[in-house]
Amino acid sequence: MKKNSIPFTINMIISLGISRRVAAFTTKTFHTHYTRPSYALTSLYSTTKPSGGGRVSNAITDEQLLNKSSSSKSSKSGKKIQLDTNPPKGTRDFYPDDMRLRTWLFDQWHDVAKTYGFSQYDAPVLESESLYTRKAGEEVTQQLYNFVDKGDRRVALRPEMTPSLARMVMAQKGGLTLPLKWYSIPQCWRYERMTRGRRREHFQWNMDIWGINGVEAEAELLSAMVTFFENVGLTSKDVGIKVNSRLVISEVLTELGIPEEKFAATCVLVDKLEKVPIDAIQDDLEELGLDRSVVEKLTSVLTNNSIESIASVLSPDSAAVKQLSQLMDLCKSYSIDDWILF
Repeated sequence: MKKNSIPFTINMIISLGISRRVAAFTTKTFHTHYTRPSYALTSLYSTTKPSGGGRVSNAITDEQLLNKSSSSKSSKSGKKIQLDTNPPKGTRDFYPDDMRLRTWLFDQWHDVAKTYGFSQYDAPVLESESLYTRKAGEEVTQQLYNFVDKGDRRVALRPEMTPSLARMVMAQKGGLTLPLKWYSIPQCWRYERMTRGRRREHFQWNMDIWGINGVEAEAELLSAMVTFFENVGLTSKDVGIKVNSRLVISEVLTELGIPEEKFAATCVLVDKLEKVPIDAIQDDLEELGLDRSVVEKLTSVLTNNSIESIASVLSPDSAAVKQLSQLMDLCKSYSIDDWILF
């Protein structure tokens, strides 16, 4: 988001049941038309299947059901093809036990969002492909579940919610009263390599604020995060919220002589370094015309764990340092500063 948005967006991805001191939170400044989702939480649910109790459907007790479900083509050929009872790869079924846990979790999100005065919205899970390919980064574009429908239209299952939010706001042509405080719990899809706790479909909890230029919006969203954690019994000893700023990256890149048109691509590479070693992005660096030393110096700045250490690298009157200091002051006002990490 540019004018009608906050300067930060907060991304939150946590796998419940996996013990970790620092959750994967980032607070970043984007200078694009829309930002990535405010924050998302992917959870591991129980995989307990139903057993015993209740009336059982005849279809379930019919041992020949799978054989009866063969296609007409296979019947003509005399061959029977069994129905695959597994859901498509990367997806999952939610049996009643799973649904009870999911409903409980969603209720926690609903309660926190309403407590902070957010209104719920939703959008189609099927969107025009161009909504994601016009502005999205290369990673999102490559992970789209996209196809051409029967009307010869290129469509895609949404990989994230914020583009839909941006489309909805733009459709009102300035008719909405700002600031907006909207939230959603969308189901999203990405065709990507699966890892533990990360499948190709997932639900996100998005809280978006439009129309606030200062860091007050970030502080409110951080407070909402902490409220959720406290409501489910977690403390700052269990989870930390790691904060960093794209404005810091921008100032460092400027000092290193990196042209502004390469800022976004460089930030994408820096984000990848959280998952892969620098050698893995060497080709990308060369394609951008960047020296390895540039990224190494940039990452050394980002590993500083306090505002004071960042200020020692940048100038004391740095806009990025002032912004982070203001955010930290607001976090102290919310009594959540013990959750914040740099």
